[in-house]
Amino acid sequence: MSDDTTATRDDLKHRAIRSFVVRAGRQTAKQTRGLTEGFARHGIAYNALPIDFSQAFGRAAPTVLEIGFGMGVTTAAIAAAQPETNFIAVEVHPPGVGNLCNLLDEQTLSNVRVIDHDAVEVLTSMIAPGSLAGVHIYFPDPWHKARHNKRRLIKPPLVALIASRLAVGGYLHLATDWVPYAEQMLEVLSAEPLFANTAASYAPRPAWRPQTKFELRGLKLGHEVRDLVFRRI
Repeated sequence: MSDDTTATRDDLKHRAIRSFVVRAGRQTAKQTRGLTEGFARHGIAYNALPIDFSQAFGRAAPTVLEIGFGMGVTTAAIAAAQPETNFIAVEVHPPGVGNLCNLLDEQTLSNVRVIDHDAVEVLTSMIAPGSLAGVHIYFPDPWHKARHNKRRLIKPPLVALIASRLAVGGYLHLATDWVPYAEQMLEVLSAEPLFANTAASYAPRPAWRPQTKFELRGLKLGHEVRDLVFRRI
């Protein structure tokens, strides 16, 4: 590993500004059970060692990482539609973690593993270089106010880290309903030498990404949803 790559990882690992805030929202009793009983079945505890995907899933299959799955509804839908793919879903919002674990039980899905931890640290320590088939990041917090833009997740160091974790030919799929953030995403991804855009600029929404209630509500309010799909070269 080059000194530049090591420096990038260290910068990310020790960054002072995080892209998320863990909010103490209401948590139902069912979500609490999901966090305990469900997580025991579907979760992977954070550990600063690379995950052995074959051991974690009990099979060898292409593995996709999702960063920030919210309540997990989209994650479960994609996993149900792609049983041949393994999914690692990372989130820090406890009700969402519990809810996804419940959905996996209710839908008897065995191809998802859940990690309740900072995604940057997971990428840095738990995902081996060149091991992922894809990465999904859907509707990350846009941090609308200019003084908060520094908290946005999609920045050059993270994009470089993601590129290093993807196998050649793997993809990064982003979606946002905040046009200024979409413009920043396009600029940052286009500047990463290990990525090539699959479209002239923004991509059509791939069939594998279902529209969420949040997204449909935004569309009714006049928001423009933009998808970006880049390939690792």
